[in-house]
Amino acid sequence: MVKGHKIEKRVKIEDFRDMMDRFTEYDLITTEHTFFRLRQGDRKVFKDIIIKDYLLGQEPLLVGLQFNRNYAVFYRYGKDILKIILDVQADKIYVVTFYIMNKDQLPRL
Repeated sequence: MVKGHKIEKRVKIEDFRDMMDRFTEYDLITTEHTFFRLRQGDRKVFKDIIIKDYLLGQEPLLVGLQFNRNYAVFYRYGKDILKIILDVQADKIYVVTFYIMNKDQLPRL
């Protein structure tokens, strides 16, 4: 793994929720890159509204700040884990990408 993608430190979930409360769904920006890891069939299921719902309405399991200053946010997704990578700016949050992972891949911080 590239050092920049590793989690440098854990972020308290309360601190992350407080930060997210400053933003609305219009401040969350998804791009083509956000969905590039998905197979074509999965792209029909995962739309930006689903990602925004997780970020604005769901309680994360774990939040970490990566060495590259992006946030790695982990949510329960059925029996799996949804990992969302965020680039948080002063007035916008860019959803860099996301992954669906097995529960055993959740980092231990």
